Amino acid sequence: MSLLLWPLSLLALFPPVTAPPPPPPAPAEAPTTDALLTRLGTAISKLQTLRCNVKASERHPDGYQQARTLMKIATSPLRIYLRNQKGIEVLYVQGQNNGDAWVYPAKFPYVTISLDPNGSLMHRNQHHSVLDAGYGVIADLIRIPPQRSEAYRRSFRYQGDTTIQGRPCYLLRSDFPQFRYISYKTTGGETAAKIAERFGCGEYRIAQRNDIGYEDVLPEGKTLQVPNAYGRRTILCVDQKLMLPLAVAVWDDKGLFESFEFSQVVPNQPIPPAEFSKDYKDYKF
Repeated sequence: MSLLLWPLSLLALFPPVTAPPPPPPAPAEAPTTDALLTRLGTAISKLQTLRCNVKASERHPDGYQQARTLMKIATSPLRIYLRNQKGIEVLYVQGQNNGDAWVYPAKFPYVTISLDPNGSLMHRNQHHSVLDAGYGVIADLIRIPPQRSEAYRRSFRYQGDTTIQGRPCYLLRSDFPQFRYISYKTTGGETAAKIAERFGCGEYRIAQRNDIGYEDVLPEGKTLQVPNAYGRRTILCVDQKLMLPLAVAVWDDKGLFESFEFSQVVPNQPIPPAEFSKDYKDYKF
């Protein structure tokens, strides 16, 4: 009898032979913390240009200061353009304007001024120098210069994956309960920035805690209270494709110290040189 003439009920007893389904893929091996920190540091160090928006929250004596800032950054030479939600604009071009930044204050008398990017005026209500715009602060968190203990960096742990702005991210967390202020005697000729680099703690808290200016050159033997690390707890959310942070938050002995969220991140795409000129048509300098 032809198979085509068999009753359907009999055909149902003999289903066609098919190949067995392939085995499920083996689960991907979880990345190590050291590998992620190395990849993160490499990605930041290889940035030639960066466009992004940054939402910042920084703790100050009178409360938290919020800011939303558009950033354009290029390296070699360093060029930085910033504009916040108030319309304040900052332009810094290495080798120009006697090392100062151009600042448009977006208020009366609406005149562009030149300011030292590391000076107290530009640090007012800011934890960081304009020269650290982008990922400068985060790069400093995870590096280990010769003078600094490895303990803080080694406190980071890979905690799994999360999603930020719809993008898969690696979650890195540091718990550093030994965070505290310690006494430090200056060696002479030091500034808050130099001491901050030594301890990896950021210059803002040194200047605030000891009531000194950012530009002050300190005499030898002056005793300061200095944080021994950047924070008691730190959380980094790193984009799995870009290997650049989309969010960072830092807590210290008083609670949340600062947080940053990066959006519309576009790395290593050409930025026309005109966009780092104070005469650019979209700027108000």
